Amino acid sequence: MSTTKIGKVLESSPNAILIEINDEKIFETHKKDFQIGKYLEIDEGNLNKVIAVIQNIKSNASDTGLKFFIQTQPIGYIENEEFHRGSAVIPSPTEPVSIVEDSTIKLIYDSNKDFNFPFGKLVQNKTIDFKIDANKFFGKHIALVGSTGSGKSCTVAKILQDAVGIDKKKNQNAAQQKNAHIIIFDIHSEYKSAFDLHSDEKFNLNNLDAESLKLPYWLMNSEELESLFIEGNENNHHNQVSQFKRAVILNKEKHNPTLKDKVNYDTPVFFDINEVFNYIHNINNLTVYQESGKAYFATLTEKIEYNIDKLWNLIEFEESTANSKHEKFGVKVSKTGGFNGEFDRFISRLETKLNDKRLDFIIKPTNSKKDIYKTKDFEEVIRQFLGYLDKSNVTIIDLSGIPFEVLSIAVSLISRLVFDFAFHYSKIKHAKDEQNDIPFMIVCEEAHNYIPKTGGAEYKASKKSIERIAKEGRKYGLSLMVVSQRPSEVSETIFSQCNNFISLRLTNINDQSYVKALMPENSNAIADILPNLGSGECLIVGDATLIPSVVKLDLPDPQPKSQSVKFKDEWHKDWKDVGFEEIIKKWKKED
Repeated sequence: MSTTKIGKVLESSPNAILIEINDEKIFETHKKDFQIGKYLEIDEGNLNKVIAVIQNIKSNASDTGLKFFIQTQPIGYIENEEFHRGSAVIPSPTEPVSIVEDSTIKLIYDSNKDFNFPFGKLVQNKTIDFKIDANKFFGKHIALVGSTGSGKSCTVAKILQDAVGIDKKKNQNAAQQKNAHIIIFDIHSEYKSAFDLHSDEKFNLNNLDAESLKLPYWLMNSEELESLFIEGNENNHHNQVSQFKRAVILNKEKHNPTLKDKVNYDTPVFFDINEVFNYIHNINNLTVYQESGKAYFATLTEKIEYNIDKLWNLIEFEESTANSKHEKFGVKVSKTGGFNGEFDRFISRLETKLNDKRLDFIIKPTNSKKDIYKTKDFEEVIRQFLGYLDKSNVTIIDLSGIPFEVLSIAVSLISRLVFDFAFHYSKIKHAKDEQNDIPFMIVCEEAHNYIPKTGGAEYKASKKSIERIAKEGRKYGLSLMVVSQRPSEVSETIFSQCNNFISLRLTNINDQSYVKALMPENSNAIADILPNLGSGECLIVGDATLIPSVVKLDLPDPQPKSQSVKFKDEWHKDWKDVGFEEIIKKWKKED
């Protein structure tokens, strides 16, 4: 193949190659090829070609005119008409340097048959289709970042549409549905429109919002329960945890008698949170009365002598108060037997949570027959997220209507249930010497909202669940796509486990530095282009790509609803025109 010689190697190392161009005319002629992020081809002396990416360009004046020096980083080499990643081959000084021809670029991207999944067009040469290794991309964790307005939502939608076979509002897999499943945590209710196809396309979208989502509180583990019901910064926090834990375990034993002595705080079986409330209320108001020189419990239905060792197993789950029970004794009482009002604030907070209509999907979830979900309904609850309820490839968890104070808990619970399913399913298949044939991907949109790098106890549950998936999920067919406009604010543990990075335009200097530090060393040079990327353009690096590349994906069709505000030239006539009454009804959950 013919190449255009433009200079020679001055210095060479595994991480940097310095190139000299001593002809100003050559530089001016090929100026469009000397840009940060573009590639050069260097002879190695054994018929091999080293491919290097341009990092920076300098010029110096001399007696013969301007000299130009190009700092590059080797990213791979061509041997026997096939491209190989890495810098195993290093050119010597004086070796000639050439412009990379289109035929060489095409060879790089077509030489490996594993890289066969279309992923947009190369920005530097829009005639060349960029392809990735789909198994290494979707089978491992992905980080996708970009500032607001960079085209992040459209990029996510297009990648996921390609994964499930949606193109131009058509379902390419209508004849034979694939087994993969994608679960999207949709913070801003954007993605439903991107996967909502005509019924003729036989694509079933599983969309769960605050009205249809069912997350029974009894499926929560100890951290999630305490995050929901207990305030972590109160002085008597340890007492609240201790008595709440005791009440939950005792109530689980009451409602699951066949599992008695086998249940613990984290066992996912039904318990009645209202009865737990009664228990806490009763020990808070517990009184004793004196009779014939002995102390007796005043709040219990039976006449039982006060004994601190018997106290905890005698407290009733039924609604009762000291005032209503002790009057029949006709004797003076004292509050020496219980917590003497110590839990007043705790009880008030519990009562508020139990009566909050916004939390009905957690506190009072019911099935189609309006029956409260119990242990026997566990299968129906978990099938919501797995795609096998409606035979769907995509489940959207619309979190836009979820109260912010329980957002982290909802993400934690769903993530943990999916992980546990993948874990146990893999174990069952492996016992039969078979492979897991139900792969999942969880897409964490706006991840900084619930898996931040720093934060209080309210994020502990969600961080723990997602970090567990990041560290162990791939073994069980569960991968992550972590999406954020503020990557520097997302848990480092999660990003450090990502094998593939997609970065759209980043304008914040802290985010740029953070992303560059996470990328492989051979990507540092090209990462300098991050603040200058156009809308929809992205830098992709990682195991699924042959070389770090800047690509542009086509717009998804249909598109997500990213633009939520419309500007008009006219003013609304009145509140009725705005729909104020309807907004208030939604706000108060009265519709």
